[in-house]
Amino acid sequence: MYRTHTCGELRISDVNKQVTLAGWVQRSRKMGGMTFVDLRDRYGITQLVFNEENNAELCEKANHLGREFVIQVTGCVNERFSKNTNIPTGDIEIIVSELNILNAALTPPFTIEENTDGGDDIRMKYRYLDLRRSNVRSNLELRHKMTIAVRKYLDEQGFIEVETPILVGSTPEGARDFVVPSRMNPGQFYALPQSPQTLKQLLMVSGFDRYFQIAKCFRDEDLRADRQPEFTQIDCEMSFVEQDDVINLFEGMAKYLFKELRGVELSEPFIRMPWADAMKYYGSDKPDIRFGMKFVELMDIMKGYGFGMFDNAEYIGGICAKGAAVYTRKQLDALTDFVKRPQIGAKGMVYARVEADGNVKSSVDKFYSQEVLQQMKEAFDAKPGDLILILSGDDAMKTRKQLCELRLEMGNQLGLRDKNKFACLWVVDFPMFEWSEEEGRLMAMHHPFTHPKDEDIPLLDSNPAAVRADAYDMVCNGVELGGGSIRIHDAQLQAKMFEILGFTPEKAQEQFGFLMNAFKYGAPPHGGLAYGLDRWVSIFAGLDSIRDCIAFPKNNSGRDVMLDAPGFLDQKQLDELSLKLDIKEGN
Repeated sequence: MYRTHTCGELRISDVNKQVTLAGWVQRSRKMGGMTFVDLRDRYGITQLVFNEENNAELCEKANHLGREFVIQVTGCVNERFSKNTNIPTGDIEIIVSELNILNAALTPPFTIEENTDGGDDIRMKYRYLDLRRSNVRSNLELRHKMTIAVRKYLDEQGFIEVETPILVGSTPEGARDFVVPSRMNPGQFYALPQSPQTLKQLLMVSGFDRYFQIAKCFRDEDLRADRQPEFTQIDCEMSFVEQDDVINLFEGMAKYLFKELRGVELSEPFIRMPWADAMKYYGSDKPDIRFGMKFVELMDIMKGYGFGMFDNAEYIGGICAKGAAVYTRKQLDALTDFVKRPQIGAKGMVYARVEADGNVKSSVDKFYSQEVLQQMKEAFDAKPGDLILILSGDDAMKTRKQLCELRLEMGNQLGLRDKNKFACLWVVDFPMFEWSEEEGRLMAMHHPFTHPKDEDIPLLDSNPAAVRADAYDMVCNGVELGGGSIRIHDAQLQAKMFEILGFTPEKAQEQFGFLMNAFKYGAPPHGGLAYGLDRWVSIFAGLDSIRDCIAFPKNNSGRDVMLDAPGFLDQKQLDELSLKLDIKEGN
């Protein structure tokens, strides 16, 4: 037996007990004739004591232990003279009588500590060492607890877990597919699922009225902090439901997870905000409502006074940062540089301070009288000590998105985005379609299986761009944690949707004939939602990236630097798959 106890479980009540522990050497300290070793396993740290007077040979052996050596010790639990209040085992230590080195270790390339000296690249290359750090391990423990809680909640709600295939057919809508060549069908390819969308709809046709799956999904898209090429979603579908049924059940699930895993009681119903309002007041379909600074439009107030940036604008809007009038010129210049960065793209920023006497001092005073500036102040309900920041542009939606970035940056600078404060809402009434400049046609904002609002169905023929979707996203702290919709369950309406999206009847039948044919055999009304498991864990753990709660993530280039993947295939494998490479220059 390698161990009788774990390093994190021994307490003062275990004094004088003979125990055997096994784990990794965290650190070693020699003090006079004593050697102290911190032994670590998944459960915690325990101090080991070697005494030269009692056993010089054993102490000398301990002196040669290096960091991350795997060892086994037997000894007696003793009360510590000098307590360590930072760890649960800080009242005790082990007086070691036997030491067995199970495996020596090279010196690791970074310290296995919460605050490590390793950068992202080196930690990802040696991820198996990074996972030994207690804060990284705790993220995966939280992920485990979340999946257990999810399964418990959904089981109690009558859901059945069903696995769907990983090798599926390619779909033309949405993100790019990852594709897999078929050796047995030369020249043909599987795709890895972006989500189990059509498969879960077929389960509804099959009579499984409440399905869920902790599903692996794959999307070949540019990466960000909240994206990975492969990710995990809590995928759910329900039959004989309307939007309220789905929202109420999964709002209940969200509140259950907050209570079970964070000890946070969310008793109030989540706000339901129309997409149009989210864009108008926050410039985002995932607004962070932990703080105010709602947008105020100023076209009627600020236009027509000779200031070209405003007079020629299609949109003028701003935010009011409470108490921020103390910002220096240097800070305001830095904010201007922030919004002018290429990834944001604003041409400039106008600011105005509300002074102690109520007067407004702005960067465009020569164009505006105090009377006009007072009207602007009243539009924001600004008070003495407040700072008003204004952007303008010739594209209203683009400028709102720029203003959104400025709002979030001010929220960060003013400490208003507390990771231990949670504000959840549903964004509803999304547009059904959005125009793609690249494709030169309407595209489905969510996916082509989303049901239009019943009252908007007549507009599909006359004005499809005005059609709203029976879709909904759940947002928390500016992060989209999940989304879904009521689905189309009628073959004719589904065919109409494909027609609007530019599919010929033949192409629609080729790509999705299996689904439309299934609808002809009695499909129930159905809808669902998929929560992002990685995003849930990251927001509960207070992380800035979902990468930190995935055991073996990819970097921002989509590479696994530990496995050195993706990689090239040898010629024999290419021949078996009937593949010939023609790599373009520059790729």
